[in-house]
Amino acid sequence: MAQANRSFDVVIVGAGFAGMYMLHKLRGQGMTAIVFEAGGGVGGTWFWNRYPGARVDIRSLEYSFSFSEELENEWKWSEHYAPQPELLRYAEHVADRFDLKRDIVFNTRVEAAVFDEASNRWSVTTDGGDTVSAQHVVMATGSLSVPTNVDFAGIEDFGGTIYRTSQWPHEGVDFSGQRVGVIGTGSSAIQSIPLIAEQAAKMTVFQRTPNYSVPAHNGPIAEDVYADWTARRAEYRLAMKSTAGGFFNDPSEQLTLEAAPEHHATEFERRWQIGGFHILGAYADLGIDSEANKVAAAFAAEKIRSIVKDPAVADILTPKDYPWGTKRLCVDSNYYATFNRDNVELVDIKAAPIERITAGGVKTRDAEYSFDAIVLATGFDAMTGALDRIAITGRGGVRMKDRWAEGPRTYLGLMVSGFPNLFTVTGPGSPSVLTNMVTSIEQHVEWIADCLLWLRGRGAATIEATLEAENGWVDQVNEIAAGTLFPQANSWYMGANVPGKPRQFLPFAGGFGVYREICEEVVERGYEGFAVG
Repeated sequence: MAQANRSFDVVIVGAGFAGMYMLHKLRGQGMTAIVFEAGGGVGGTWFWNRYPGARVDIRSLEYSFSFSEELENEWKWSEHYAPQPELLRYAEHVADRFDLKRDIVFNTRVEAAVFDEASNRWSVTTDGGDTVSAQHVVMATGSLSVPTNVDFAGIEDFGGTIYRTSQWPHEGVDFSGQRVGVIGTGSSAIQSIPLIAEQAAKMTVFQRTPNYSVPAHNGPIAEDVYADWTARRAEYRLAMKSTAGGFFNDPSEQLTLEAAPEHHATEFERRWQIGGFHILGAYADLGIDSEANKVAAAFAAEKIRSIVKDPAVADILTPKDYPWGTKRLCVDSNYYATFNRDNVELVDIKAAPIERITAGGVKTRDAEYSFDAIVLATGFDAMTGALDRIAITGRGGVRMKDRWAEGPRTYLGLMVSGFPNLFTVTGPGSPSVLTNMVTSIEQHVEWIADCLLWLRGRGAATIEATLEAENGWVDQVNEIAAGTLFPQANSWYMGANVPGKPRQFLPFAGGFGVYREICEEVVERGYEGFAVG
């Protein structure tokens, strides 16, 4: 590495949207920075996730950078929900336009970051054995960047090919004429199953827990929609910052049970036809009132029954043991209708668990299935996975993984007590995965950049969250989550999909607009809750 053994103002870990914008922002402030990226290119999520049907679940116009008017004027999205190849081209365009790659070291994984209390600097070591020094470290490692890589007994015996949605071959896969088993029905499976079914001779889907999904109604963006967005873009971008999710879904202030049943039917149907997360805004209390939530769940169940022709299959596909919307709502194209195909079979592995992978396929408690290929769509170690896999050592030799043994603790999702000058972008304790990630990324990057400028102006060497502020923030995050229905689901929001991971609601559920105001107030009060040295 040409930059080996050099000193920087900032080391950035990750070259997804967060790492790229962080680098661009710091350069504009005259700071030196280097980015380490495990992949062979920029884009983060959109570099790694290349499975069939991979696409964004926020409308493309909103899921894009707003920091550069020139960038916005020169890029035009093709679809309401951009597919992975287009999103990756966008990331590449951003990197090339702002000449970011000259400060990014690809195919390099950060293994350790150690804070030296004598020099108040971080020593960052890569898997290539190189070490660099920096005053600050920004972890832009992504919220859904580390797959769980669930394995099954006997997986090494399988005579066909195993594919993981999170590590899909870059050259793609042709399943024509093959018998394919898909294990998992989370977002990546829901996006990929309809396309795999179109190719495969036979596809069997193994489902443990059904997910709620809504149609995208995807398609080209009409010229009048583009014209309106362009004319009012500044207004829309400003308004997005005050929304709960950092995107528009026309939220209603009406309470569910104050509306008549016929209004429920009409309103949910109207939003279903618009598609995407619009349905989340139907009523103000769907996420906090269990009786209100049951109305939404009943509507969703009826939709599944109306689409899936086999009543028994529809019943298996209908969630029954957690409230509607308490797992991340999936956005699909023809997911439920795919189960009407003659070449598609659904197996309920909650009723008949998988016992092992065999040389020829999959054996459950009740039957054995033969496959040429198996697709594992088994999810991610969300929000903390990437940080846990780096040996981060703060004051007194304390490891962050040890500090977080009973669950992550942060102040504002930005810093951790005992780890000076270390920032996390969209980390645990921030709205992150409950929001439009690009909106959250921009807010975090800009907050961190402003903080570093403020520190430089004061001639300060360190900043870190106080233990008192961290404890108060963790309590606030937990208190807000406890007032919602989210903890009732065994979701990756709760860390429940990773064996042994502490059960804790990971993001801040108070809404992006509220969170942004809190962060601004902290700054206005002289970085309240932070110790500066």
